[in-house]
Amino acid sequence: MSIADPYRTSGTLDGACLCGAVQIAVDGDYVAAVGVCHCGICQRSNGVVWGAFQASADAVTVTGDVASYASTPFATRTFCPVCGSNLWLRDNEGDAVFELMPALFPEAATFPVISEIYTDCAPAYAALAGDHRRASKTEYEAKNRHVTEGSA
Repeated sequence: MSIADPYRTSGTLDGACLCGAVQIAVDGDYVAAVGVCHCGICQRSNGVVWGAFQASADAVTVTGDVASYASTPFATRTFCPVCGSNLWLRDNEGDAVFELMPALFPEAATFPVISEIYTDCAPAYAALAGDHRRASKTEYEAKNRHVTEGSA
């Protein structure tokens, strides 16, 4: 059983970037909980802690122009080209899930943190409290061999 299983749900969420040029609708399966990452790429991408919730590819509809950046050989980050808001991270596979930025969706303010990775790389100002699964850089990379020092 996955730690996300108790949080898997289906429904509708509506979100938008800071300027409103990009609208994102989730209509279908998603995980109503946030996974957090403290790797160097995520910190630089967001300026602080990175967190996202997952939605199935067929549940997500995007309206508006977006820009993307392949931040690693295996994943691409997408953002609004007008205001720069981070929108999602997605593996470079065909039907990969969307890892959506929770702050774009008002309803996501109630989602709990369920996992935190690269905990030993977290800056002092980004320490998270609570009872959730945690993994250090070494622990996470041991289970995810596609991730290397240069890519995270």
